[in-house]
Amino acid sequence: MIEPFSPRARGRTLLLLGAVVVLAVGAGVVGIADNPIGVSLAMLSAACFVLAFVHAWRTSVRFRRLIYAGLLGIVVFLVVGVGLEILVERTGMPAAVDRFLGAVGLVFIAGAAFLCVPAIVVGAVGAILMRRRERNPRPAA
Repeated sequence: MIEPFSPRARGRTLLLLGAVVVLAVGAGVVGIADNPIGVSLAMLSAACFVLAFVHAWRTSVRFRRLIYAGLLGIVVFLVVGVGLEILVERTGMPAAVDRFLGAVGLVFIAGAAFLCVPAIVVGAVGAILMRRRERNPRPAA
């Protein structure tokens, strides 16, 4: 069974996914264009999304891998997004294809900002907390 949906973790996972929806709707209502509150709500929504799937992890190694995946994701998403933007600017494509590729490029750039950055932050905090827990285990009751 997938860890976040195991009977032990299902309630917290569903609560975090509910927070994703509430925060995303809040960001949509407030707006994220030049609005720090809206951008913060969108980032919190993305962080809750990542956290919904990794909150059941109990080792620092897994969180460090999340950091590496986030860093790699930023590089890949930005290369693809900027590459599509350059392709749109430098070629004479039909308007519909031009707009479609521009939108896809924008989705990749937004993915780098709104998914990979929160994944790195969640990974860093999780790695620190789990490392401290691994070094200082709780005494058995």
